This record gives sequence, C-alpha cells and structure tokens, in this order.
Amino acid sequence: MSTVDARGLSCPEPVIMAREALKSNESSYTIMVDNTASRENVARFCRHQGYNVDIKANDGEYTLEISK
Repeated sequence: MSTVDARGLSCPEPVIMAREALKSNESSYTIMVDNTASRENVARFCRHQGYNVDIKANDGEYTLEISK
C-alpha cells in the first residue's frame, strides 16, 4: 500500500501525485488531503481510473482509501 501525503497542496498537485502513485499498479493506496476541492478532484480521478474510493474525514483533513 502506497501513502501519498498531499496535505497543504492545492489542485492540481494532489491529482498529479495520485496519478503518479497509481502508476505503481498496487492494489491499494492512501491519499491524504486537507481541502474539499482536492478531496473531490482526487476521488473523481481515481474513480475514473476504475478504483473504489472510501473517504474518511477528521478535523478538516481527508483520508482517501483507494482500492481495486
């Protein structure tokens, strides 16, 4: 499982980081973001790539669990 920490970054950087991580072809990933726009954009991108996305919120930060 790869972990991508994109907290503190604004779009499109978190999406670019997610795209790079998905190139490793692992079965699951954790992507951390800290704003709503990044959460939505990363989730949309990953779903478009055929992944399932589970989002957990915690004090303004979001953890996206990405899996095939």
